Amino acid sequence: MSTSLWTGTVSISRLRASATTWILIISFGGIPGHGKSVAFPQKDFHGCFENLYYNGVDIIDLSKKHTPQILVTGNVSFSCSHPQIVPVTFLSSRSYLALPGTIGEDKVSVTFQFRTWNRAGLLLTTQFQHGPVALVLVLNDGKLRLSLSQPGHPARDVTAGAGLSDGQWHSVSLSLKGNHLNVIVDGEAASVAHSLHGQIDSGETYYLGGCPDNSSGPGCGGPLAGFQGCLRLISIGDQAVDPITVQQGSLGTFRDLQIDTCGLTDRCLPSYCEHGGECFQSWDTFSCDCTHTGYTGATCHSSLFAQSCDAHRHRGDSSGFYYIDSDGSGPLGPALVYCNMTEDTTWTSVQHNGSQLAKVKTSNGESPQPVFFKYTASPDQLQAIINGADDCRQELVLRCKKSRLSAGHDGTPVSWWVGRTNETHTYWGGSLPGAQKCACGLQGNCLDSQYHCNCDAARNEWTSDTVVLSHKEHLPVTQVVMRDTGRPHSEAAYALGPLLCSGDNSFWNSASFNTETSYLHFPTFRGELSADVSFFFKTTAPSGVFVENLGITDFIRLELHTPAEVTFSFDVGNGRCEVTVRSPTPFNDNRWHHVRAERNVKEATLQVDQLPSKTQAAPADGHARLQLNSQLFVGGTATRQRGFLGCIRSLRLNGLALDLEERATMTPGVDPGCPGHCSSYGHLCHNGGRCRERPRGITCDCAVSAYDGPFCKSEISAYFGTGSSVIYDFQEHSNYTASKNSSSFAALLHEGLTLAGEVATLSFRTTGMPSLLLYVSSFYEEYLSVILTPNGSLQIRYKLDRHQEPDIFNFGFKNFADGQLHQVTIHREAAVVFVEVDQSARSQVVLSSGTEFNAVKSLMLGTILEPPGADPDTLRAGLRGFTGCLSAVRFGPAAPLKAALRPGGPVVVTVRGHVAAASSCGESAGPGGPAREATRPLAGGAGGSGPTDGGEPLVSTDRSGPAVIGGVIAVVVFVLLCLTTIAARIYQQRWLYQKNESTVPPAGDSAETALKSELNVQSSVSESQREYFF
Repeated sequence: MSTSLWTGTVSISRLRASATTWILIISFGGIPGHGKSVAFPQKDFHGCFENLYYNGVDIIDLSKKHTPQILVTGNVSFSCSHPQIVPVTFLSSRSYLALPGTIGEDKVSVTFQFRTWNRAGLLLTTQFQHGPVALVLVLNDGKLRLSLSQPGHPARDVTAGAGLSDGQWHSVSLSLKGNHLNVIVDGEAASVAHSLHGQIDSGETYYLGGCPDNSSGPGCGGPLAGFQGCLRLISIGDQAVDPITVQQGSLGTFRDLQIDTCGLTDRCLPSYCEHGGECFQSWDTFSCDCTHTGYTGATCHSSLFAQSCDAHRHRGDSSGFYYIDSDGSGPLGPALVYCNMTEDTTWTSVQHNGSQLAKVKTSNGESPQPVFFKYTASPDQLQAIINGADDCRQELVLRCKKSRLSAGHDGTPVSWWVGRTNETHTYWGGSLPGAQKCACGLQGNCLDSQYHCNCDAARNEWTSDTVVLSHKEHLPVTQVVMRDTGRPHSEAAYALGPLLCSGDNSFWNSASFNTETSYLHFPTFRGELSADVSFFFKTTAPSGVFVENLGITDFIRLELHTPAEVTFSFDVGNGRCEVTVRSPTPFNDNRWHHVRAERNVKEATLQVDQLPSKTQAAPADGHARLQLNSQLFVGGTATRQRGFLGCIRSLRLNGLALDLEERATMTPGVDPGCPGHCSSYGHLCHNGGRCRERPRGITCDCAVSAYDGPFCKSEISAYFGTGSSVIYDFQEHSNYTASKNSSSFAALLHEGLTLAGEVATLSFRTTGMPSLLLYVSSFYEEYLSVILTPNGSLQIRYKLDRHQEPDIFNFGFKNFADGQLHQVTIHREAAVVFVEVDQSARSQVVLSSGTEFNAVKSLMLGTILEPPGADPDTLRAGLRGFTGCLSAVRFGPAAPLKAALRPGGPVVVTVRGHVAAASSCGESAGPGGPAREATRPLAGGAGGSGPTDGGEPLVSTDRSGPAVIGGVIAVVVFVLLCLTTIAARIYQQRWLYQKNESTVPPAGDSAETALKSELNVQSSVSESQREYFF
């Protein structure tokens, strides 16, 4: 129990301080008789003492008993009266409190305390009684700003405090006296001098928190809203304001106040912001800052990342590092993985810190030296990735020198590995758990047949066991222990590959609903404060319910309301709420559509495909909890009405995937799985690639495309050296495809058959001119040639009748041999030819030489010594060949570069000279060709060497012979190539010399005539030829 006194001065005489020390006088609250001395000018204390002790002596108790040692002077009472604090709540932006000022004072003095969540608001405004001087105090961005203004004079501002909108009480004291304006916030002062003219006096009326309607006073009617929060301990001048008297109407006026309580609600306690989002609030709402969380939405509920690499693949994304969120809006965060998109599989690769080959430190044979692996994903994230995959594996390379995995014939293990469940495993790759055999032991090809692992032979040389661990429930590897390194000369090393997982067993998990009365049921959906539902659907029906869950009065439902409307409806006790997304095209087109609906305490949102999302805000202070108690119905309703007909897949509720296929196997009217994905994802196959259906997704067949890769988007490029060429034989290809009973385009290319149209494409980059870019020949001396003339301009020649001259198309006088990448597309339909250059210049012409391309024989790229039936300009370009980079070459279904650089099909391609695979032709090169091209030689040899000039067809064979033989062959090939190049050059020069001799102008011709003659030599055009300029 505490004792207290309201005191003037209490003095104690002759009080023992210790065994040897006495204090004569000690005083509390003042000094006796100090009024007669100037040594102590301070005033006596005026207030209350409680629990006053000195060296364990209760001073207040001694004073009450009038002990002789105690001297009490002044007005002292032995009780403390605590002043009652009455707060005032400003309920709206229209609230205000008007209080009168103090008449006759030559100063302004106002103090109060406030608390608020709002970052801005009007706190105080007044105007002097004598003169148009205004004083305004506002809260702006969590800081106080006090402004003093007078017409004709610059305003004076004082800023004080920071972070004042934190919901805590803050004290404010402002004063104006003399030529100084002062403001004190939480004990920290700020001031500014002013030079206002006129008399300074107390304001006539002080408005706190806002202004009356239609008020024209200072600070009123502006963009700044009124204050919303609480005030207390208000003083005007030196007079404390009693809010009770205001409430009784005895003092001032007010509007929309709540007196004797502070009704400030903490909307961030508890916080509804998820996944580490930061909560901010104002008077009537809260918001979440989701920055750096990986989530979005009003409450940071929705993940920004795809659920798997398979989902990235079917968005059309290429291989690379991605963040994936396996449980969506669930508690697990996003994990960084590498998504490897191959032609037929998507691999998820999770890296760790032990991928490099590392030697095991020597141990004493008793204490193993474990090696711990730390992954870029947490253990929970790893488990989610593995559980969601169809297949997982991890490669472990064990290198041993007199170091065993098992000790002796008794099989006691001296090496093992630990999985994610911290269980020790002694089996190795390709073996069943517990078998203690390596892959060579199962295959029977170990180095020593007495042992089941190569390392167990304990040879005094380095041996290895490369193992692949593939039991999902044990992966990933977290530790490797190799103990047998303590003997003399024994060593060991290891390298663990990344965790590799393929497939996504939830992304393609689907069910087909065949009747309106069929449905799947699951346990009640628990999403009281936050609920999200996402899935894919496809249908031809006009309407149907996707998902429904009921409560006593609450419910949640997602349905196809009309062919072009998806509706999300629910009720949490505030009445039915409905959000609808409308599409300009019907949803019942038998293609996959993605739906995602979310409901939280702030709003409800609905997103369908890439259409604009629709949002509806929740009532500010309404019911927030969604209370459900029935089963969750998928594909139908409890009343068996308005059921859904079609397919639903990848259904997730708050990030948790539902196994539709398992439940469908035991439900009448519902089948597991849903075929037909190319109608939705076929657009991912580019450049002529064909979509192929798979039970779980699609693949792109790039066989008839000039590109490859998972989406036929990776261009196939090649660098051509001097004298090199690629020849694609249509006749051999057609014989091969005909033998396979194929009805493809190439199967029709027999001698005597005709082409009524074709599409040819190519991209090139070169600085050489003239150059032959493409030449397609026939058995009837008909041809198509694409060349660069001696001045670098592009020229296309069609000859579809051997009895006529070719049609020639010239594309301006631009120099296309400028080292930049150019694209050419030629599309012929009978006699009409459409040409597009660099995706911008387009033209159309009509052929005069014919409408059918008869008996197509071969396609040639690069150097052609004697193009059959070619005109002189094409012949000249063919002799010069092509030096540079070619890519994406295609003629109908024929892709010659792919056939040359991706061997394995029929033997239809002949490669001469140095043709090397290039990563891309897109990079610019300086003079001399694409020297910076990343290339891979197609056929071996140093420098520009290649295969022998005999032009053997390129076949898919194993060329891993001894290095010595390869070197000898390279030298021979280089010599033969040099001889061939020299011979071709001599032949070309001789031919050009003969042409020059036959066209030399007479001696008397002018220089202009000579120049024209030289141009005619370079690009002669017969009078009977038709030539077009664009």
